[in-house]
Amino acid sequence: MAKGAPHDDAGDRDLRIETPKRTAAGLPGVTHALGAGLAQMGVRRTALTLLRVNQPGGFDCPGCAWPEPGPGARSHTEFCENGAKAVAEEATLRRITPEFFAAHPISELAERSDHWLGQQGRLTTPVVRRPGSDHYVPISWDEAFALTATHLSGAEPDEAVFYTSGRTSNEAAFLYQLLARAYGTNNMPDCSNMCHESSGVALAGTIGIGKGSVTLDDIHRAELIVVVGQNPGTNHPRMLIALEEAKRRGAKILVVNPMPEAGLINFRNPQKPRGLVGKGTPLADRFLQIKVGGDQALFRAIAALLVEWAAVDQSFVDRYTTGFDAYTAALRTLDWDDVAAATGLSRDEIGAAARMFASSEATIVCWAMGLTQQRESVATIREIVDVQLLRGMLGKPGAGLCPVRGHSNVQGDRTMGIWHEPPPWSAAAGDLLGVPMPTRRGYDTVDALRAMRDGRVRVFMALGGNFAAATPDTAVTEAALRSCALTVHVSTKLNRSHVVPGTTSLILPCLGRTERDRQESGEQFVTVEDSMSSVHASRGRLAPASPDLLSEVAIVSRLARALMPESPVPWGEYEADYRRIREVIAAVVPGFDDFEAKVGDPAGFTLPHPPRDRLEFPTPSGKAHFTAGPLSVIRVPEGRLLLQTVRSHDQYNTTIYGLDDRYRGVHAGRRVVFVNPDDLAALGMADGDMVDLVSEWTDGVERRAKSFRAVAYPTARGCAAAYFPEANVLVPLDSTAEGSNTPTSKQIVIRLEPAL
Repeated sequence: MAKGAPHDDAGDRDLRIETPKRTAAGLPGVTHALGAGLAQMGVRRTALTLLRVNQPGGFDCPGCAWPEPGPGARSHTEFCENGAKAVAEEATLRRITPEFFAAHPISELAERSDHWLGQQGRLTTPVVRRPGSDHYVPISWDEAFALTATHLSGAEPDEAVFYTSGRTSNEAAFLYQLLARAYGTNNMPDCSNMCHESSGVALAGTIGIGKGSVTLDDIHRAELIVVVGQNPGTNHPRMLIALEEAKRRGAKILVVNPMPEAGLINFRNPQKPRGLVGKGTPLADRFLQIKVGGDQALFRAIAALLVEWAAVDQSFVDRYTTGFDAYTAALRTLDWDDVAAATGLSRDEIGAAARMFASSEATIVCWAMGLTQQRESVATIREIVDVQLLRGMLGKPGAGLCPVRGHSNVQGDRTMGIWHEPPPWSAAAGDLLGVPMPTRRGYDTVDALRAMRDGRVRVFMALGGNFAAATPDTAVTEAALRSCALTVHVSTKLNRSHVVPGTTSLILPCLGRTERDRQESGEQFVTVEDSMSSVHASRGRLAPASPDLLSEVAIVSRLARALMPESPVPWGEYEADYRRIREVIAAVVPGFDDFEAKVGDPAGFTLPHPPRDRLEFPTPSGKAHFTAGPLSVIRVPEGRLLLQTVRSHDQYNTTIYGLDDRYRGVHAGRRVVFVNPDDLAALGMADGDMVDLVSEWTDGVERRAKSFRAVAYPTARGCAAAYFPEANVLVPLDSTAEGSNTPTSKQIVIRLEPAL
């Protein structure tokens, strides 16, 4: 039997700390995965639903974007523990009805934890918060669309913001960007602005395309895999299966991270008997415990050693790259004292890692938000590109660049035009559909918040996501949302954003990935693009959580008709038959020709990638670019620590599945800060002390996260870590990465003060 929604909001009342684990998954992973399903879905629904995850004819996991093997190579249980939790959260039998909102004023809900809010169940009917009211009340769909259209019609296009989460399908994302642009704005911030925007900027500027260059088969064929600033055991658990397969074939794995992570120490594959009962597979051959923000210096130093040792693929460099001489000149000026200060690593440690690069003929470098949310994240990723170019590691099997994207279709959303810049095909789409497209740059996430803060935005709409919990500078973000005349959230579950409403606020409940989507022409499917540019179909099979739910496509289409009744765009046809949307995508988006036929293949299809496919670089020079900007060394004042925000294992992005982070030894709580025991001693503090975290930045504003338990943990000296969204309050809105405007959630100078 599934359990009902919790009434108690325990918070950190029962927090306890145990010894961190040194192995991941195995039988405990299976137990926790099934436990989440049984609690939310019951026995039969759990079995029927989980066996369809990531299967041909089934639905794409609403969690991470790690790709699946080909249909013939897939396990019958092609999901991980956190994927099972994501499915359970969506396919839950818990429901939020109008009676819930009648019983719980918004002011009360705002005091609840993010975990409690998410555990209440699926939203079932559209609701509105009217001006001056403290309650959401039911509203019809037609009224909701008319209300939104009235507010948008009364605003200038650039006074509206259209946000998107990475869960949105290709079809819904394409329509959503078309709605925003037909309305007249490129104000389309998305979750990518806060995670892999730095990757896109760095890769587009160096190899000409802002996507990774590897496939899952390349991971299996690599000789060396470098995992930097990433914790796949929690954030992309199925990646561990690919790493295990690579190890089986002889690959070496180099891990670079400020914190040791259980999944990269030892992995027990829950899809195989030996993973359930055996000792598991040690994955990391070498672990470099780097200081937060030291990655740019590390890769510059590795490159300097490769050049010194003449371990350069000169033929590749001469034929396919430009800027090599200027780059090597910069390498000759490298100050090893600066490298040591930035990384916390010895020259011998760096030299051993460089030898791994020098001896490998097929190297892949993988990275995630540990790199992309630093101030110099774009420059850091360029350094990774430089090292790969030196060794000729593009356009060959088992080699390349692998930014590991987060949410399941965040890359597909960008491909579909969810971007604050007009995509190259925007004008062609406008010509085809008979609507003018705006050409001026719109707001990304940080710029949207600044505009909202300054009173330049009247309408905020979110297609999925949890904007209030995902963004930096929590107090500023919440005030910005409340300043809007209208906030609109298209959601499946209750979240923090709903309880910081604008003057008028709508919550519009939508179908999830797991649910049947039946429209006028029959049952529909949608498509998604994974982290390695593979596009495939997703078909929900469950009955919708409520008869009042609409699909994201239907919501966008109906809003467009209410807002632009004379539009030449056939919105109604798109809602009735998603094939009509894919026809337009095929006509204007590169790589999607014959879209309908290609996506009919159970394996889907992989989008073209010129550097990978043909060693062609769509840059102005036609070659890949070496770059060498100034080397950044973060100098932290005495008595201060450099904080990074991280996820717990019971979490995916802003969704809190539970209150445990068992791999790190944290149970029944989240307000903890991980600090090296030597740093605690130097600060005159002890393991278990209650502290406030106070961030220090150039604006002089005090940002304080109160009442955290200090946990002595083997993180790099001078560094600390805490969970987001709890620590987002510490990230200044205007502290962003150079070149990408991504919030610097991995580079926060803090001091610890005894909690009052």
